[in-house]
Amino acid sequence: LMAAAANQDKQRRQLILAIFLLVLASQSWRCCSAGYGSGQEADRVVFLPGQPRSPQVSQFAGHVTVNKRNGRALFYWFFQAQSQPSHKPLLLWLNGGPGCSSVGYGAASELGPLTVSRFAAGLEFNKFAWNKEANLLFVESPVGVGFSYTNTSSDLTNLNDDFVAEDTYNFLINWFKRFPQYKDQEFYISGESYAGHYVPQLADLVYERNKDKKANTYINFKGFIVGNPLTDDYYDSKGLAEYAWSHAVVSDEVYDRIKKDCDFRASNWTDDCNKAMNTIYGQYQLIDIYNIYAPKCNLGQTSAASVVDKALEYSDHEPFRRRIRLFSGYDECYSSYAQEYFNKADVQRALHANVNGMLPGKWQVCSDSILKSYNFSVLSILPIYSKLIKAGLRVWLYRCISAPCTLPPCWRCGWQGPSDRVTILCGSTWLAYQVTVATMVPEQTGCWKICGVPWYDHGDNKRGWPLGTPQQAHRRDSADRHIPSW
Repeated sequence: LMAAAANQDKQRRQLILAIFLLVLASQSWRCCSAGYGSGQEADRVVFLPGQPRSPQVSQFAGHVTVNKRNGRALFYWFFQAQSQPSHKPLLLWLNGGPGCSSVGYGAASELGPLTVSRFAAGLEFNKFAWNKEANLLFVESPVGVGFSYTNTSSDLTNLNDDFVAEDTYNFLINWFKRFPQYKDQEFYISGESYAGHYVPQLADLVYERNKDKKANTYINFKGFIVGNPLTDDYYDSKGLAEYAWSHAVVSDEVYDRIKKDCDFRASNWTDDCNKAMNTIYGQYQLIDIYNIYAPKCNLGQTSAASVVDKALEYSDHEPFRRRIRLFSGYDECYSSYAQEYFNKADVQRALHANVNGMLPGKWQVCSDSILKSYNFSVLSILPIYSKLIKAGLRVWLYRCISAPCTLPPCWRCGWQGPSDRVTILCGSTWLAYQVTVATMVPEQTGCWKICGVPWYDHGDNKRGWPLGTPQQAHRRDSADRHIPSW
């Protein structure tokens, strides 16, 4: 009897073990067949408050550690492509500032599939979302922006372009470990405004790190896209002043003072130059700096135009040492709606954000403290453009025509649009011309259309579109600084 009982006990243990292994194998098969690991599933966003019931949106959100020692982690929001995500490229989007959220601007106001509705009542499906053609990855960078955080306060005073590029690169390496099915897909980096620094510098870092064949960190990087980018201090500042004068924001007298007192190639501006440039920003307090043809937001909270006041307050502290830099993104009032929506506790829970109340205060669309403490050390990104274009990477620079910071008409030798002054060359046309000429072979240095610069593609030997071609339609007079939303 004892032997029979022992045999039955052994059989029961074997049966329990077999059932356990069967369940484990089943769960493993389900996980692998779906293409997701446990880390991914933990980040899955099932549903957001106010989200439309249809169409279905496959989305993930969470934190990725970029520096364990200091406790730094960047927050991301990821949307799979609407169809065939395994065959679509992966596109990283970064907003600028420095200090502005890619969640609040890029994802929720511009190119994401879910945008915050008026007065933060809920979310709306964006039928023009870029995830029709790509898997979209939005990252709040640097630490201190949005839901991204650090446990080491000194990190926030050490922020500069190199710091940001290194952290974002580490984010990518660790994100691909969590989402390995995207590692071999074509990868592009994109952004706007001060991401005109972030994007090319990250692109350069990826390009250089890809040369290490021994490291298992290769990224299938193909190129980058920048919109209304801050790229070169001289051309950006020159373009800002010329635009304000050519669009009657400031008088001839003010513009003459700027031309007389300002050397935009200098690392530090004189007192007279700061005073003259502050006149421009003073005028922009009366209208919307990000779209002079649109009404100004009157909610009195966090609209894009309101940051002009902050920029002026900041410039008054160090008038000789610091450029006035504006937050990225035009919204009229959308940033106010985004700020209200992403501060809701149920929204943060659904996004796996602000876990355990780690934010020091409210979530902000743009962080004034990051803007103030950021160390601006790189004056020009143009050498990176030349390097990466010559290396065969694809580069697309685009811009609007109703935002002053980088709003140019076309280059002098050609087409005149509805609101052009053909003799006035503003920020991104100046720099696009510099990049184009620097990368053209001699026989191609004729008159090229800079409005709507296409992909630089060494495969078909293109560097730009000749004047008079149908591609002039890429100019959109009604677009503002939120070009990706059009």
